[in-house]
Amino acid sequence: MASGFWELRPLLHLLLPLCVHWVAEEMTVSVLVDVVTNALCPGQSTCSEAIYISGLQQTVVGVFKMVVLPLLGQLADEYGRKPLLLITVSTTIVPFTLLAFNQSKEFVYAYYVLRTISYIISQGSIFCIAVAYAADVVNESKRAAAFSWITGLFSASHVLGNVLARFLPEKYIFLVSIALLIFVPVYTQFFLVETVESAPRKDQESSCLKKAVNVLDRRYKSMRDAALMVVGRGISFVSFFYELGMSGISAVLLFYLKAVFGFNKNQFSEILMMVGIGSIVSQILVLPLLNPFVGEKVILCVALLASIAYALFYGLAWASWVPYLSASFGVIYVLVKPSTYAIISKASGLNNQGKAQGFIAGVQSISSLLSPLAMSPLTSWFLSTDAPFNCKGFSIIVASICLMVSLSCACMLDTEENSTNDEREDIEEPLISHT
Repeated sequence: MASGFWELRPLLHLLLPLCVHWVAEEMTVSVLVDVVTNALCPGQSTCSEAIYISGLQQTVVGVFKMVVLPLLGQLADEYGRKPLLLITVSTTIVPFTLLAFNQSKEFVYAYYVLRTISYIISQGSIFCIAVAYAADVVNESKRAAAFSWITGLFSASHVLGNVLARFLPEKYIFLVSIALLIFVPVYTQFFLVETVESAPRKDQESSCLKKAVNVLDRRYKSMRDAALMVVGRGISFVSFFYELGMSGISAVLLFYLKAVFGFNKNQFSEILMMVGIGSIVSQILVLPLLNPFVGEKVILCVALLASIAYALFYGLAWASWVPYLSASFGVIYVLVKPSTYAIISKASGLNNQGKAQGFIAGVQSISSLLSPLAMSPLTSWFLSTDAPFNCKGFSIIVASICLMVSLSCACMLDTEENSTNDEREDIEEPLISHT
């Protein structure tokens, strides 16, 4: 634990604003369900329109993230982590400002439009840039512990966000969130130290067309090589099927719990806090202690097994206490993310961290694109009176099949190969070296 904390010292000015950002976003999650439902379906506990809009939002975000996330990861390698972080953390401010000003139906629609743009730029990219920054300053042998601390602090931020949501009056939640979101880019600008050094370019006198062609050609080759590097390890398939199942569950879960058990902001906050508190312990203490003995692969497989149990208990929930039991498996399945980051980081050269993490984030965005196409209509169908049989959580059970496939792929991973950055030079040089 002390060793993990020592490794985080160079990351202080990265993690502090990110934790504040995560707190600000999480404190709005539980109240958004009530706000959206009240605006779109007044007086109703079930809102098919909200489920479909949420699914449409996730689909649109997934389409654009396939291109945006790998590009942002590559730009972070070329132009630096700090400017990309400043852009991504600033995109959430305007959407929440709209809901703080007015929560009418029209403003909710406007919120969804702006929040979709925000998700395209920031969802997933903040984490992959943060992981690349950590890889810049942390030794390879300590990266798994550092990544687990980062994800543990992410969970701690979620707990604090849900505590604020649980006890703050609803009318103040968005105002407090906006104040915290504004603090983040200001702090980052003044205190975060850049880890990527830009080199002077030699093609200043080239024509604009020639420079554009050269940049596009290098960018294509760079992303192609990063993709081949990650796909060759098989971790991309694990991430794809895991995200396919979990993103589908996340998109409909709160609406499902509200429709079936009548949960509101308080119950949502309690479930999220329970998961978050356990996740802090498992990510900050358990993973760093176990990883030297069992390795990332074993931890990944156990975490995926827990995610399957998580999905099945939610899908088969027969009483209002079962969702709390299901949520307890979140303490284990949260280890999927740090173990995945560690496997990817070991498979990538130091100059390719942003591109490799960005490519995996792009693969996950494809899953986010596909899952709502099935989950939204399937969930609405089985929550309606026209369902072919009585199993309101059938869509979540279907999502668990994707998690089973992900576990199968994880069991076949070969993580014993020598690290790319130990055995040979990077597959491709960073773009700044070409210039």
